[in-house]
Amino acid sequence: MAKKKIVSIIGTGVIGAGWTARFIANGYHVQAFDPSLRSLKKLKTDVKKALISLSKIGLHKNASIKNLSCHNNLQDALKDTSFVQENAPEKEKLKTSLLKEIDQLLDKKILIASSSSGLLPTIIQSKCKFPNRVLIGHPFNPVYLLPLVEIVKGKKTSQQSALKLKKIYEDIGMKPLMVRKEIEGYISDRLQEALWRESLHLIKDGIASTEEIDDAIVYGPGLRWAFMGVCLTFHLAGGEEGMKHMLEQFGPALKLPWTKLKAPKLNKKLKDRMIAGTKKQAGKLSIDDLEKQRDLFLIEIMKTLNNNHKNNFPNWGKKFNSFK
Repeated sequence: MAKKKIVSIIGTGVIGAGWTARFIANGYHVQAFDPSLRSLKKLKTDVKKALISLSKIGLHKNASIKNLSCHNNLQDALKDTSFVQENAPEKEKLKTSLLKEIDQLLDKKILIASSSSGLLPTIIQSKCKFPNRVLIGHPFNPVYLLPLVEIVKGKKTSQQSALKLKKIYEDIGMKPLMVRKEIEGYISDRLQEALWRESLHLIKDGIASTEEIDDAIVYGPGLRWAFMGVCLTFHLAGGEEGMKHMLEQFGPALKLPWTKLKAPKLNKKLKDRMIAGTKKQAGKLSIDDLEKQRDLFLIEIMKTLNNNHKNNFPNWGKKFNSFK
């Protein structure tokens, strides 16, 4: 009889629940910890909803909500575990303290990954006795569907730990991106932040509504980005000479004052515009309705990407390996 695979999910908010669903969908047993009993109770509901979406992709033969156990005692959640994914709030002192506590309770060979979306691993691993096994594993919401996860090493993280973490994530159908240098915000969030800041300026200056901002992405570059990303899209825009012509033709435009990288002040007026605009966009749809709609769209897009491109582009077969 095969030994069951056990992982510990520490913190059961939106990200922790997403990790829990993804591991369970792939046949793992999850021991979840949260100091809030209310959060633990909600976790089971969230995971059941996620599994409904995941069932459209295909679940592991051992996938079952029965493989989830909930704990409000940290040591109990770490018993017999093979891997720890920490998802505490994005507060440096809190994460540093929590990782220190986890580090003291675990065998030194067990990896500890933090879902931080921007903190430096060198800082949050600094209080650990075995920092070589502590690193960042930054996912994207919804974690149970989106395959990207950024792996970031701290100064004391071993290369062996990073490669071991990469294999764990690949086993649950993820696309690990090994960040070459430690930097705040990593890669994807820094790119998203640039677009977010510019969006806030356009809304603040009355140039566009929140719906128009979204339409400008959804019906335009967003469709191209889903397939090619930013760089390959611009390479294609350069015609037969590719990126060479693109840089010659549009490079000078980088000197024009088109964008405002510094974020605008988030005052009451701008907040009200953002809140009112997105509320109008949502209409009668609840957050739960929007989540279901998002999941459906993501599944169809990802299936299309996988089916149409994995044979033409060698790397595509690896990007969405949860769609088999």
